[in-house]
Amino acid sequence: MNVAIITGASQGLGLATARALTSRGWAVAIDARREGPLRQAAAELPAGQVAAVPGDVTDPGHRAALVAAARALGPVTLLINNASALGPSPQPALADYPEAELARVYAVNVLAPLALTQLVTGDLLAAGGTVINVSSDAAVEPYPGWGGYGSSKAALDQLTVIFAAEHPELAVYALDPGDMRTELHQLAFPGEDISDRPEPAASVPAIERLLDERLPSGRYRASRLIPAVAS
Repeated sequence: MNVAIITGASQGLGLATARALTSRGWAVAIDARREGPLRQAAAELPAGQVAAVPGDVTDPGHRAALVAAARALGPVTLLINNASALGPSPQPALADYPEAELARVYAVNVLAPLALTQLVTGDLLAAGGTVINVSSDAAVEPYPGWGGYGSSKAALDQLTVIFAAEHPELAVYALDPGDMRTELHQLAFPGEDISDRPEPAASVPAIERLLDERLPSGRYRASRLIPAVAS
């Protein structure tokens, strides 16, 4: 049974992806900071195909526990770095961005994904596996107020393509899922109605296409992958 590690999987895109993978026969090791929602999410997934490890991805001990739980399920062939931190809400301009808050955003969005990838590089190389780092259009578009989150995702994109160049045996992707109706997106637009945004499950076919077709490593937008899936 193939095993995927999915961070930030108590809700949103992480949970939607876990549902899709387990329906395909995968096992998943999932995490989130809030134990209650994570346990609830795990209860929705097939017994024997899920390990739920609550904790913070910036904590080295938690990352080690998550990897150990994944290996107990089987060979780790996929890592999805989905957990993200937005930063303050409403988002401040860079001139006013608190240094401690910015450090936290980079710790979650850049340093933790790399550290987790380092832990499972050997597993992935043995399996010819895949890394998917969840990015954002804010990584490439200069939206006012998005300097912390956007620059962290730009850094993650660069780490992604360099890691891919260093490990051509692997499939390594930065995926921009597009706007989604998630808690993080709501925090980015406090007080606004985001009910017109697609549910996270709408972006999952893009992940499935990356896995099924093993496209060349690089940065992809879900909106450009999904029409081909539908056709």
